[in-house]
Amino acid sequence: MEHVMITRHSKFAIFMHWFNAVCWLFLLVTGLGLIDNAALSPVSTAWSPMMKELFNGGGNLLAAHITIGVAWSVMFLIFVISNPRKNFLQFVKEIFSLSMTRDLTWLVKKGTMMTFGKKFLENRNIDPELPEQGFYNFGQKLFAIPSLLGGLLIVATGYLMMVSMWVDINSQLVQWSIFLHFLMVGLLVAGLIIHIYMAAIVAEEKPAFISMFTGKVPTDFAKHHNSLWFQKLKADKG
Repeated sequence: MEHVMITRHSKFAIFMHWFNAVCWLFLLVTGLGLIDNAALSPVSTAWSPMMKELFNGGGNLLAAHITIGVAWSVMFLIFVISNPRKNFLQFVKEIFSLSMTRDLTWLVKKGTMMTFGKKFLENRNIDPELPEQGFYNFGQKLFAIPSLLGGLLIVATGYLMMVSMWVDINSQLVQWSIFLHFLMVGLLVAGLIIHIYMAAIVAEEKPAFISMFTGKVPTDFAKHHNSLWFQKLKADKG
């Protein structure tokens, strides 16, 4: 693999990635601690009492959850408005740029090789070469799209529940907000587990994982894994 490196992420984007990870972890552990109904809790029944004792009461636990939730949403708003074209519009355009033939072929081949190995395709006279991908591959898009839409729903329902503490809001609307809030968190956590596995454990994806610290990837990695983005990068730079 070439030692020539190219920039993939800005320092602000790297900061937001890890800020998001830390906030999500905190919100997840405190959110689970706010579930009083043992029949609904996906973790040990001891978790809620432990978290409330750690924060010196359920009120403080809820306040901490709300504080970090607001800080998380505000920081992302700052990130977006600081450069909306680069930090939001370009991201949205990229994740929704889909080619059913190319991307589904990528997904089937990638999944097959991860499950049965490259030889499985070669023995059946199927070219194991993956179709070209952009800045994000189709697997990353499958996580990014629900993360974006689900994140907006989590923020909206979270703010509605927070406001309902001080303003009289229809109780059914609040109950639906609680249900959708926890449902969407559960679905995104399931996707997050796959995301972490692909990024941090799968060997061939290590350069992408390292780029979330350095901001750069090797040229050969970009050519092979994100060829459409690499070609565009070359064209833009002449």
